[in-house]
Amino acid sequence: MIEFPKVFPGTNVVGVGIDQIEVSRIRDSLKRHGESFLNKVYSVKEQEFCMERADPAPCLAARFAAKEAVAKALGTGIGREFGWLDMEIEKKDSGQPVTKFSKQGLITLKGRQASSALISLSHLNEIASAVVVLIK
Repeated sequence: MIEFPKVFPGTNVVGVGIDQIEVSRIRDSLKRHGESFLNKVYSVKEQEFCMERADPAPCLAARFAAKEAVAKALGTGIGREFGWLDMEIEKKDSGQPVTKFSKQGLITLKGRQASSALISLSHLNEIASAVVVLIK
């Protein structure tokens, strides 16, 4: 059983996560494992969105970091309780990234007493980052 830190009365923040990854690690995984890597980690929509870019690696790396950041905010890590495909990143028309959760992802999110996740992504040529705040 995961023991979560106390949330102060009146706050609606129930978790925070951050992650960074070298874009070269994603580029190497893509080169070595191709479609099996993509299908294990990324939803079809995420793959389509990133693979249409001239260099998909930074886009994929930012989403990889996002999944890790969400798992950290949930306190689960990536595993049986919360897997790679239990959330995906979509974009609003404004370009703002938003999280979309699978059925299992929503169960885990609600188990943390959160209703949604605010997320911010960033990437340079060599580093991708994500920060997530779980709110109720």
